Amino acid sequence: MDPAGAPWCDPRRGYGGYGVGSAALQAAVRQQSQQPRSDGAGGAAVTGGVLKRSLGEMERWQQQRQVAAQQAMYLRSVRQRMDIGAVLGGAASSPAYGISGFSSGFGGISPQQPSSTMSSLTTASRTVMPGMQQQQLLQRRMMAVPAAQNQAVARAPSARPATATELVLLQELEKQLLGDDDEADAAGSGCGSGITSSDWGETIQRLNSVTAASSPSLPLPTAVNSTALLARSPTNSSSSTASSSASSSPPISAASSRQLLSEAAAAVADGNHTAAASLLSALKLTANPRGDAEQRLVAMMVAALSSRVGTGPSQHLADLYSGEHRAACQLLQDVSPCFGLALHGANLAILDAVAGHRAIHLVDFDVSAAQHVALIKALADRRVPATSLKVTVVADPTSPFTPAMTQSLAATCERLKKLAQQAGIDFRFRAVSCRAAEIEASKLGCEPGEALAVNLAFTLSRVPDESVSPANPRDELLRRVRALGPRVVTLVEQELNTNTAPMAARFSDASAHFGAVLESLDATLGRDSADRARAEAALASKVANAVGREGPDRVERCEVFGKWRARFGMAGFRAVAIGEDIGGRVRARLGPALPAFDVKLDNGRLGVGWMGRVVTVASAWR
Repeated sequence: MDPAGAPWCDPRRGYGGYGVGSAALQAAVRQQSQQPRSDGAGGAAVTGGVLKRSLGEMERWQQQRQVAAQQAMYLRSVRQRMDIGAVLGGAASSPAYGISGFSSGFGGISPQQPSSTMSSLTTASRTVMPGMQQQQLLQRRMMAVPAAQNQAVARAPSARPATATELVLLQELEKQLLGDDDEADAAGSGCGSGITSSDWGETIQRLNSVTAASSPSLPLPTAVNSTALLARSPTNSSSSTASSSASSSPPISAASSRQLLSEAAAAVADGNHTAAASLLSALKLTANPRGDAEQRLVAMMVAALSSRVGTGPSQHLADLYSGEHRAACQLLQDVSPCFGLALHGANLAILDAVAGHRAIHLVDFDVSAAQHVALIKALADRRVPATSLKVTVVADPTSPFTPAMTQSLAATCERLKKLAQQAGIDFRFRAVSCRAAEIEASKLGCEPGEALAVNLAFTLSRVPDESVSPANPRDELLRRVRALGPRVVTLVEQELNTNTAPMAARFSDASAHFGAVLESLDATLGRDSADRARAEAALASKVANAVGREGPDRVERCEVFGKWRARFGMAGFRAVAIGEDIGGRVRARLGPALPAFDVKLDNGRLGVGWMGRVVTVASAWR
């Protein structure tokens, strides 16, 4: 309100809640203020220094200010981040590319309505005053998007998954479209956009050339979480070719890798190998068998899943049954506290069960040199005169693992015999070939007065159960062992369900389990250690079989402790609680130098793990 009471709207102030924040609006104000005034009926008169206008001129002035306000709103809207799926339509959010839309659009623009969004933006842009060349240039760019979208859709008449190269191009386009750093804001404040015609045209041309060159005849895959794929950090510079852009893209984050692995496993479980192959192709960019623990896990899991979809070599079961694999597994038990501490807990349970006895008979089904060496040393520490230890190894002729075990028995026997001789212990060692249904005391050489103990460390998980064979050798073995009347039966197994769980659940559990094992190896072995390379080769073979095989070919069939407890109960066993004294001795063996390892007692079982994740469980039965 001016001093005379006449209405006056200062163009430097806001109007209708909008401040004058654009060069276009300021120009309109200056233009209006510089127009000559007349004293006619349609003009303005100056009376007493106060500007007065006619009703017609005020209406035109208000109309121009409304147009300028709409322009300011439009410029602000195009500065906001837009959904790349809405911008590129068929290239990113169209089902033809096998990639689902983003979970939410940028800047409040719905990704489900790209056409209506572009139409509204175009309509708003047409209200801009014709003299604004910069805004007209931006308008032409935005109007060109539907044409580019239709062109991309037309070039992909049939559905196919997006390739890693296309995803990298989408990232690059997103960076060019949505860059909002300080320099871009400053440079683009006049027109509301920092995009140049060459940047836009070059990127669209490259994306269209890649999509046109791809095969259009692949079947429609299931939806893929593209948010995880595009969660990478933007590249520092744009490359001139798609191949160089893909090679220079940053790795996928750990969380995104786990998510993509889960989606690939679900696609495999659903039989959608096309979608699985596309996901695995993207994951190969971050897989590194010599990188950190996460990259090594991704490499193992990608190899296992690739063997199922035909994009990678299948595991040769002969390698899994070889002597090298057996030696690598033995080394893993030596170098990993997650395995070695559980075996130590089983030894302590055996020692407690045979306390006070001089003649000890140990029946084993898969001799672990490290476990038996530790047991002999512990028996020597008891200082009981005339202690004798007889070890009987049961070799099942029907098991594919038996040949590798029997080949190593001679060397193992010599090593243990020398150690027992040095400790003053009478030592006998023999191997008996018999099936599970043939196990009996006389065949194993059991004698009266012996304290009999049976060790089932890492054995039962490789014996088929009812889900594989109607004969159910696993339960038959347990029944036969119970008939021997042992003082104790020790069980050590990985806390992992790779037996009857569905493929997707089996994969998820295996990823968490073996990921913890790989992380724990960082605390005990260097990444370039030769021992670590052999131990991880054993892990990779286990993963490949547990995840990549089905039916009788899947011989890595671990169970969680709850299922072992039910199975032992049905066979007539009762649990022998592992007490706190054993738990304390296991913790003492671990020492304070490795605090991330966990040793826990829970309902009579001993669990050993890493960072809260139980990896192996030792239990005792009678």
